[in-house]
Amino acid sequence: MRPGTAMVLLWLIWAVSWAAAAFWADQAQKRAGFRAEAPYRAVLVLGAILFFIPAHGYVGRFRLWSPTLAEAWICVALVAIGIAFCWWARLHLGRLWSGTVTAKAEHRIIDTGPYGLVRHPIYTGLLLGLLATMAAKGTVWGVAGVILLTIGIFMKAKLEERFLRGELGSAYDDYAKRVPMLVPFAPA
Repeated sequence: MRPGTAMVLLWLIWAVSWAAAAFWADQAQKRAGFRAEAPYRAVLVLGAILFFIPAHGYVGRFRLWSPTLAEAWICVALVAIGIAFCWWARLHLGRLWSGTVTAKAEHRIIDTGPYGLVRHPIYTGLLLGLLATMAAKGTVWGVAGVILLTIGIFMKAKLEERFLRGELGSAYDDYAKRVPMLVPFAPA
């Protein structure tokens, strides 16, 4: 198997399993709403379109670099680590997980496991996987896509933070002072 094929398989397995696991979540009691979510969603869709332009066969000005076989396999390993971190966070969050900005019944701060390292570990894992995929692709489209995806993820994280502060009050402020947003071991 080639690194590109392995990477595509990792992302496909993640996407299918992630979508299937969406049925394993409690009902939302309150949502941020479409109007609040539309800006980050638009950025994420545009970023995903650019990011998933295939890199195979690109030469010339659209190819920024070509990783060696060893570098490509390192990128595959980093994608796997990022996806594993996402799943650790998702499983740790349990039925409180949601794909949209919501509050569930008995919503509370989870500050153990990956949530003790960063406030948004699912996004941290996704960003690691996206950056590794971009590094393996080496195209202008991959770079542009990952920039937009990073901006969209950051926008969603900031919306979640505002929403959770409104729902959980000072308890969330205390959590935010102790735990960094996206980068483990960074100052909070």
